[in-house]
Order: sequence, then C-alpha cells, then structure tokens
Amino acid sequence: MPEVTPIPLSRLTTLRTGGEPARMIDAPTTDELVAALREVWASGDDWLVLGGGSNLFVGDEPFDGTVVRVLTRGIERMPSPLPGRARLRVQAGHDWDALVAYAVEAGLGGLEAMSGIPGTVGAAPVQNIGAYGQEIVQTLTEVELLDESTGEVSTVPAAELGLGFRTSVLKHHYGSAPARRAVILTVTLDLPEIGPGARRIAGDQLRTALRLGPDDEVMLAWVRDRILETRRSKGMVLDADDPDTYSAGSFFQNAVVSASFARTLPDACPRWPVHPDLDPVLVIPLANFDGYVPPTPTVESDVKVSAGWLIEHAGVRKGFKLPRSRAGLSTKHALALTNRGSATAAELAELARFIQGRVQSEFGLVLQPEPVLLNVEL
Repeated sequence: MPEVTPIPLSRLTTLRTGGEPARMIDAPTTDELVAALREVWASGDDWLVLGGGSNLFVGDEPFDGTVVRVLTRGIERMPSPLPGRARLRVQAGHDWDALVAYAVEAGLGGLEAMSGIPGTVGAAPVQNIGAYGQEIVQTLTEVELLDESTGEVSTVPAAELGLGFRTSVLKHHYGSAPARRAVILTVTLDLPEIGPGARRIAGDQLRTALRLGPDDEVMLAWVRDRILETRRSKGMVLDADDPDTYSAGSFFQNAVVSASFARTLPDACPRWPVHPDLDPVLVIPLANFDGYVPPTPTVESDVKVSAGWLIEHAGVRKGFKLPRSRAGLSTKHALALTNRGSATAAELAELARFIQGRVQSEFGLVLQPEPVLLNVEL
C-alpha cells in the first residue's frame, strides 16, 4: 500500500481543475486497493477513489482527505454459460478503451460503439456509460464490490446495481449521496462471439451514426474505427494537442422527459424513445381473484432529448466563452465544457450555471451535470 507524494488533482483530471490532496495512496493490486480503502475508512478521513479522472469536476481548494488511485490492470477471459458468448473479468483500473480494443480484436461484440470513451473500467458501471445506443448494462453480468459499511468484498449481480440512464446505486449524483457506498474492484461482462466477419448492425442510433442501412454488413473493427473518427471530430478522444479534449466529456446529460413535455419542445429537437417495460408483472391475490384480469394500461414512453441541441438553440454556440473567462464550450461539441488554459473550477462552474439558465429560460428544462462534483457547486 504505497503512500506517495500528493499530486494536485488538476494534473490527474481531464478538466485540469482541483487542488492538492492531503494524502495520496497508489494501489496497483486488488489486495493493496482493499487494504488502502479499509485503512482510510477506519480513519474517518474524507476520501476519493480516482481512476482516469475523466468524469470528475473538482473545486479549486485543496482536498483535505485521502486520494486512493486505482492502478489495477488485467483482463481474464472465461467461458460463458450461454452458447456463442464469452465472459471477461476486468480489473477496475484497466483503461476502458484498451478493453474495447481487446474485445474487438478478439471478435467480441457489445462494446464497439463505446470506443474512445476515456476513463477506467471500474468507473463504467457507476454511471452506466453508453454511446450510440450501447450501454454497459446490456453486457454487464456482475461486479466485485468493497462495501464501506462492512469492509467486506462481495460479488453483486448487475441487476442489483440500479443501472439506469447514466446512473446506478453507486453514483454520487449532484446534491445527493449514493444509495450504496462501495468501490468496484472487478467488472465481469458477457459478450457475443461475433468473430472477424461482417454482420448487420442492430440499433437505429448506431446505424445512423455510422450512416448504414438496415441491411448493410460491417466488421467490428470497422465500427470501432468509425466511432473513434466521429469522437475525434467532436474533440471527445483525449489528445494533448487539442484543447477541446480538456473536458469531462459531455458535461450535461441528455435529458429524459415525459412524452407530454417532449411535445412542448420544437419538432427539430432530436429525441429518442426510452422504452417502458412491455411485460409488467401483475399480481392478483388468489383470494381476490374473480376470473377478471384487467387490461394492461397503455404507457407512453419517456423521451430522451438532445442536451447539445437545446444548448445551441438557447443561443450558446460551440466555442462560446464568458468575458475574461478561460473556460469555454468546445469548438466541436456543445455538450463539452473545456478548460481553455488554466481555467479555475469557479470559471467552469460559472459557465455551467450560465448554460443551465439559458436552457431553462428558453425551454423550461434544467440540465443536470453528468460528472461527479467534488468541492464545487453549480
């Protein structure tokens, strides 16, 4: 459990903000990670588990606590109980895009649309990462967790993680604590064995992004290359020479709203249905059953709407900056707040609040931040 000289969080987060922590521990193995967390939790100090720092917005003041860096690496391939599939158990500190590259090279599907997403594997289930219609919930089987309340390691099925749109029971939502305070140690995914050949692409969002028809067939490697090109064109692939990548990715979530609210938005606003449960379970106590089964009520799907479109059509265009601020919107992607050169967290927060206010004034919708906020408020 090597304790190291603390490094300012501005050097370890992609938004490049954050002061120096009081203490820092590097954990290159699972045993060291477990030991470090148990020791920190027993001390009662404030703590932060840090992976790639790509989904974190940290305030300017020094962090009066311990940062534990998750540096574990490794992928273990295992048989799946399902025919035509394989399982991968991955260490929490493994780079996410390196995992996607491994899966594509091995002919395993289900992750290719999430190519280029920065960060580590352990962070992926926390906010149920996704892109172009693929989400980790679709392939996640289980995680190994270390619970803060007990200090015990347990294997938890994906169904118990409360995975939803960019959320889980483990996520620190803005303004609230997670429902379950725990740290992911390993992640197990169950992936279809597709092989090197071409196949049809399922999902309208992914086909649209790739400009493919329903019957077009392409290889996994081709999909990964096109997704990386698309993300690079939006400044969403980490590149030290591109200031647009000094961001936390999409700063605001695409909003999920009711169908009735979606109808109040302009028709041009991009939207996608969030399908309800089409097979709800109806329980009728036997003592009360009179032979009549009530019809299933019709439920309108909620709708996911494009936060980027709302921002731009509220008058905040790509590249926008407030006067004298070093924070600005990406020149390529209206959802990304970027550090244009030594911007403070206060400057980024000011820009975020301005955007929220403009969208609320124009469309009656409050956009919610996607990154985890530490020592900073909007």
